[in-house]
Amino acid sequence: MANFLRGNAQTFSNISATTAAFSLPAGNYGVTVTATFGGGSVTLQRLAADASTYVTCLTAFTAAGYATVLLPAGTYKFTVATATAVYVDIAAIAEG
Repeated sequence: MANFLRGNAQTFSNISATTAAFSLPAGNYGVTVTATFGGGSVTLQRLAADASTYVTCLTAFTAAGYATVLLPAGTYKFTVATATAVYVDIAAIAEG
């Protein structure tokens, strides 16, 4: 039987600017992005130990796609550069 990490997801719909920060517990996550990229990008970033710098933790999306990433617990945000009509979600992947 799979163990689901309930509530460990964030969804942002029709955005064109960097999201507010959000917290995630450690785990394996799936990220799905669609947008009108127009040369822009969408990047998942994590707040570094200095509590002021965000660092990239997944290669930037420059086209619609899906990727998985193993993340430590922390504070995250999606940085949007130039892209519009961005739909992005990050969700815990069931284990077990």
